[in-house]
Amino acid sequence: MKSLVIYYSYSGNTQKVADVLNSMLAQKGEARIQRLLPADESDKFFAQCVRAFKHIRAVLPDEKFDLSEYDLICVGTPVWAFAPVPAINTFLDKCSGLNGKKVICFTTYGSGTGVKRCLAAIEKALKEKGVSGFYNFNIQQGKAADKDFVENTISKALQDALADKA
Repeated sequence: MKSLVIYYSYSGNTQKVADVLNSMLAQKGEARIQRLLPADESDKFFAQCVRAFKHIRAVLPDEKFDLSEYDLICVGTPVWAFAPVPAINTFLDKCSGLNGKKVICFTTYGSGTGVKRCLAAIEKALKEKGVSGFYNFNIQQGKAADKDFVENTISKALQDALADKA
């Protein structure tokens, strides 16, 4: 199995989860991890949340994001203002090669009030690109450093995704 973990992290919480997920996937086959680094990122958290809320896209390096070579794609984002971050929205716009693929989306969040809306936006964008299986897990920011908790949460999502013949 060939997997990709692609994520954005501002404070490091999503990166912690992405690293654990990538390690777990590497035990099951070939795994690659890629952090999205926008060229136009503000260092002001509130300004970034406003961009997320208004669905403003980020400027990413000129990457093609052809995902056709991967069996499983994992997309990670913090939840900002009920939405995925601008870098993930841009990635969702640019990615291709998803027809018939399985995707695990993971979020990190503070209060949790926007998680469902964020996941719904990501799922809609991915299904429009032909994704056949959509799975998710969510980690509250205070638990991101608890490796055992994160591994247990990931294990459940991985088990569902790998057992499904979608």
